[in-house]
Amino acid sequence: MASGQGSVGAVTALQSHDYPSGPHWNPGISQYHHQHQQQQHHTARSLDRALEDAVSSGILNLSGRKLREYPGINYDLTDTTQADLSKNHLTEIPPEVCLFAPLESLNLYHNCIKSIPEAIINLQMLTYLDISRNLLSVLPKYLFNLPLKVLLVSNNKLVCIPEEIGKAKELMELDVSCNEIQVLPAQVGRLQALRELNFRKNCLHMLPEELADLPLIRLDFSCNKITEIPPAFRKLRQLEYIILDNNPMQSPPAQICLKGKVHIFKYLNIQACRMEKKPDTLDLPTLSKRCLPQPLTDSMEDFYPSKNHGPDSGIGSDNGDKRLSTTEVRVQTHC
Repeated sequence: MASGQGSVGAVTALQSHDYPSGPHWNPGISQYHHQHQQQQHHTARSLDRALEDAVSSGILNLSGRKLREYPGINYDLTDTTQADLSKNHLTEIPPEVCLFAPLESLNLYHNCIKSIPEAIINLQMLTYLDISRNLLSVLPKYLFNLPLKVLLVSNNKLVCIPEEIGKAKELMELDVSCNEIQVLPAQVGRLQALRELNFRKNCLHMLPEELADLPLIRLDFSCNKITEIPPAFRKLRQLEYIILDNNPMQSPPAQICLKGKVHIFKYLNIQACRMEKKPDTLDLPTLSKRCLPQPLTDSMEDFYPSKNHGPDSGIGSDNGDKRLSTTEVRVQTHC
């Protein structure tokens, strides 16, 4: 009972104590300030730990730390092979990072970077560069002197791609989607290792025929202003995915495009044979090696009554996420 009375007395004393109530003291603000200090201390320790780990492992991960400046000046990170500085507030590629000679992978996604410094040519081991969602307006010519295999520069402010891109002979994936590019240079056709090309959501009006010489597996040119697929694209024999929705397509007509890859390629082959004034030599039983009558009808099935092609994966979604089937039968052409 005495213990209970003591507790009540302590509470009463606490309630009756004359604490200051003016602007000089606020228990809520004091507690927030203390928590903020603790959080800053924890963040600093966490950052130090990440830098220390990078020294020993060669893998630098500073993603999502709201950094405005590079924090690793006092650490020897010259042996770094992978650096992730994504989701920060960096306005430039840190000069220190451009001295990481063994660097193979650099992720700068979602920063505020406006330009790529010439010092990046020091990174002669760099094969992966993600600088998407930044503020780039130009890709410098010297960038393509690097041995890049993957280059991701989507969601910037690019209006063109330099002709020097043709030097990137090892490039396997190029993503320039969501920019303001109006023309693809013909030199893209020299990228003989290129497997994936994405220039979705730009301002292109035409496709360069030189793309037909590439070993592409995936091609996305949706959300542009393209009206025609060149007949030469029938030579893209390794192509598995073609995404072309949200273009004002005229050749092939929209109703052909909606039926998918197989029908698109049949149309391109027929157009090529007509242009070259050759008999169609498609290995299909109903053609009998003769040119097909003009004009084209709305449905390609009219030309192939004995072939029963199931519907391909449709193209027509606004977000460009639908994919074409990889199991479709390819059409062999000899034109």
